[in-house]
Amino acid sequence: MSQKFQVTGMSCGHCANLVQNAVQTIDPKAQVTVDLETGHVDVVSEHPRADIIVAIENAGYRAQ
Repeated sequence: MSQKFQVTGMSCGHCANLVQNAVQTIDPKAQVTVDLETGHVDVVSEHPRADIIVAIENAGYRAQ
């Protein structure tokens, strides 16, 4: 299932990698696309939205 998130606090490629790794920690098969310019993060995963938000926020970013 495709899910879209607005993530704040990302400013560089390192930030994008941290967000991607955070999501893939809870779902290694997740497809994660990060657009730094807009702050949009698209995730293809069967994991619940709330779990993905918690993973992103545990990495130090705000997600909604």
